[in-house]
Amino acid sequence: MVLGDTLLLMFSVWAAFALRLGQGFVPNFGQTLLMLAAPVVALPIFIRMGLYRSVIRYLGERALWAVVQSITLATLLWAALAFMTQMTGLEGVPRSVPLLYGLVGLVLVGGYRFVARALIWMPLRERFSGRQILIYGAGDAGWQLARALRQGRDFFPAGFLDDQTSLQGKDVGGLRVYAPDHLPILMAQFDIRDVIVALPAISAQRRREVVGFLENFPIRIRVLPALADLANGTHLINQVREVDLGDLLGREPVVPDAHLLRQCITGKVVLVTGAGGSIGTEICYQVALLNPRRLVLVDTSEPALYQIDRQLQKLTQTEVIPCLGSVENRPLLQRLFATQAIQTVYHAAAHKHVPLVEANVREGVHNNILGTLCLVQEARHAQVETFVLISTDKAVRPTSVMGATKRWAELIVQTPLNPPEQPSREGGLQPVNPESSSRKAPPEWPGHSMRFCAVRFGNVLGSSGSVIPLFREQIAQGGPVTVTHPQVTRYFMSIHEAVELVIQAGSMAHGGEIFLLDMGEPVCIAQMARNLIHMAGYTVRATGDEPQQAIEIVYTGLRPGEKLNEELLISASDEVATAHPKIYSAQEPGVSAEQLGQALRQLTQALEQEDETWLREVLFQWAC
Repeated sequence: MVLGDTLLLMFSVWAAFALRLGQGFVPNFGQTLLMLAAPVVALPIFIRMGLYRSVIRYLGERALWAVVQSITLATLLWAALAFMTQMTGLEGVPRSVPLLYGLVGLVLVGGYRFVARALIWMPLRERFSGRQILIYGAGDAGWQLARALRQGRDFFPAGFLDDQTSLQGKDVGGLRVYAPDHLPILMAQFDIRDVIVALPAISAQRRREVVGFLENFPIRIRVLPALADLANGTHLINQVREVDLGDLLGREPVVPDAHLLRQCITGKVVLVTGAGGSIGTEICYQVALLNPRRLVLVDTSEPALYQIDRQLQKLTQTEVIPCLGSVENRPLLQRLFATQAIQTVYHAAAHKHVPLVEANVREGVHNNILGTLCLVQEARHAQVETFVLISTDKAVRPTSVMGATKRWAELIVQTPLNPPEQPSREGGLQPVNPESSSRKAPPEWPGHSMRFCAVRFGNVLGSSGSVIPLFREQIAQGGPVTVTHPQVTRYFMSIHEAVELVIQAGSMAHGGEIFLLDMGEPVCIAQMARNLIHMAGYTVRATGDEPQQAIEIVYTGLRPGEKLNEELLISASDEVATAHPKIYSAQEPGVSAEQLGQALRQLTQALEQEDETWLREVLFQWAC
C-alpha cells in the first residue's frame, strides 16, 4: 500500500503539470523535486489518519472519508511547499496545479483501494455464486452479521435492504444499502435466494410486516431473534433461525409478573409430569430458572426423560430427580409424594395426538382420565399447595376422544372425589348449577389451602404432533404439503409464552378454576402452509407449474374427531377477566362428586368389559 501510494502521488503531480502545461510536459529539476516531495509530505499524514490500519477487504464509506481528509491536508501542505520554491529561484508552480494534483490524487489513491478490494473479493464472489444473500436491516446487528458471514464459508453478503431513506445508496461495512423495492432487481443481478431479517429491536407487528413483504418473493427467509434472546448467545451468526409462524402472528408479548412466576416455584418442591414432552420440557426450563428447592420429573419415555434431565443439569444447580414411570402407577406416586414433600404439580402428561388417540380409545382413557384421577387423588392426599392441569381447547364441546378425555380431566381437577367404588351401569349424568359446583372448595375438600385448577389453550408452535414440523418436512422433501380442509383454523401461541402464562395462572388460582389463555385470532391452516412454502423460497404449485419450481398443497379431508374450527369456551358469556390481561377464567357448569363418581364407575366397567362402543358412549355422554 505504501509503495502504491508513493508511485500514485508522484504520478498525480506529473499529471497535474501535464494537464496544465500540455501533454508533452517534461519536468525540470525543480518540478522533479516537487514530484519526489509529494509522497514525503503525504505518507506521514496517511499514517496518522489510519489509512494503513484499514483492511482492504472490508473497506467502507469511512475509509473513503479518511482518504478525502488525508489528500486534502497533503495537498495543502504540498502547495505551500511548492509556492515556497519561488524563494529558492526555481521555476514557479501555476496556481491551478495544486488543485489538479488534489483531484487526481483523490481519484487515484481512493480508487486504488476500492479496485484492490474488488479484486480481492472477485474469487470469493465466484466461490459463493448462487449462495449470496441480502441482509434486511443495515443497523448494528446487520453490520455485525455481515462481518460474521464474511468469515464463514456458507453464504456471502451481497448487500443490505433498509427502509431508512437516509441509508439507501450508502455503504455500510463495504456493502451497499438498497431500498426494499429493489429486491426483484437484486435477486436477478446477484442470484439472491436467501434474505436474513436483522432487526432484533423491532416490534412483533413490524416483524410480521417485513416478513409478509419478503414472503411475496421466491426466497428463503431467516431472522435474528429479539434482543433479549440475542443476549444469551455468544456468536451472532449462530442465532440466525428459520422464520416461524410466530413471526407472522404479530403477537406482542406481555411482560410477565415476576411475583406470579415465583409464587408457586421459588424455594418449593415442584413435580412436572410429562416432563420430556414439548410442553413439559418448556415448563421444566422455566421452573428451573426460578430457583425451586427441588425439581421432580416424571415421564414414561426413557430417551425424553434422559434428554431433559441432561439439559437441566447444565442449566441449573437445583436438585433434579428424574423418575421413569406413568401417572397411572399409584405406588410410584405415593412414594414420590411421601419422600419428596412435593408442593406444586404441573400435570402435562397426556396423549394429545387426535387421530392416534381416536384409534386407541382405551389407552387414551387410561392415560388422560385415569392417570389424571390417580395423580389428583394422591396430590390431594399429600395436600399439595398448587396443582395445575395442562388442558386444551379441544376439551370444549369435544368431537374427538382426545378432547373428551381432556374434558374429563378438567372435571376431575375441579371436583374433590374419593376413589371410585364397584363399577355400575345404573344412573345418568346431569350437569349441576355452577353455584353448587365444587369449584368453590367445599368443606369435604381436604385442606382448604390446596389450589387445583386447569389451564386451557390451543396449539403451541413447534410442539410434538404440530402441523408446522410436518409441513417443514414435507416442503424439504419437495411436497406435497397435506392440509385437511381449505377452511380449517386453529389457535396458535409460542410455547414459551404459553408456559409463562400457565405458571402465572396457577399462582392466581383459588381452587377449581379453568383458566383460558388469550390466543389471539385463529389462523387458517391452508394460509399457514402457503406462508411456510413461500418462506422456504418456493411458490405454491398451480396448474402447469413444474414440480421442481413449486410445491403442491393437497387437501385430504378432516380426520376422525377433528373440528373445522376450535373453541376455547363452551359459551362466550362464560369468560371472566382476571388481573392478568392474557388470562381469563371460564365460569362453566360443574358436576358434583357423586355424579362424577358414578360416571367413573361406568367408565371403568366399560374398560373392564372391553366394550369400546359403550366406552365411547360413556366418554361423550358427559363431555358433550
